[in-house]
Amino acid sequence: MLMEHVLLRANYEVDVTSTVEEARALILAQAYDLVVTDGRLPDGTGLTLAELATKQGIPNLIVTAYAFDLMKEGLGRFEFLLKPVRPDELLQAVERALDRANT
Repeated sequence: MLMEHVLLRANYEVDVTSTVEEARALILAQAYDLVVTDGRLPDGTGLTLAELATKQGIPNLIVTAYAFDLMKEGLGRFEFLLKPVRPDELLQAVERALDRANT
């Protein structure tokens, strides 16, 4: 909820889901400028969503408190932030990801 609030206050449009499957459906159905995902979700990890987003040509960002666990699964291939993340850190990372996608 904090990430959603921060992004909305910065005038980003945000779709929120709570599972990998819900997010997968949205990513496949719509065009997105960026996918921001939590590292752990009830039905999997944000790595699954980051991989799908990458295949779709969508930049992505993973926010997690479980970096050491997820490193074994390949977290290092993606841009990520460690929780707890400050609002300004999140916005800076989002801007970097969008800038890289537009170059």
